[in-house]
Amino acid sequence: MTKADIVTEIAKSTGIDKATVSTTVESFMEVVKTSLINQEPVYLRGFGSFILKLRAKKTARNISKNTTIEIPAHNIASFKPAKTFAVQVK
Repeated sequence: MTKADIVTEIAKSTGIDKATVSTTVESFMEVVKTSLINQEPVYLRGFGSFILKLRAKKTARNISKNTTIEIPAHNIASFKPAKTFAVQVK
């Protein structure tokens, strides 16, 4: 399902025009991104959490040049579904 499909489904189920729904969805995604950039997790009860996970530094190989490189520790965005949501998906 794409963002356009989500906008269409929300517009059909609520009766709100697609332009307004699209603006709302875009705003929601911006708020989530901004919160994660500021190291603040986003919790949506009954749906899930957008959180940051710390990846440890590691040594990797560049096989085309036969060299090793060190990848520093970094954060990665992650989604953890709520238990009720995860049960429904199974």
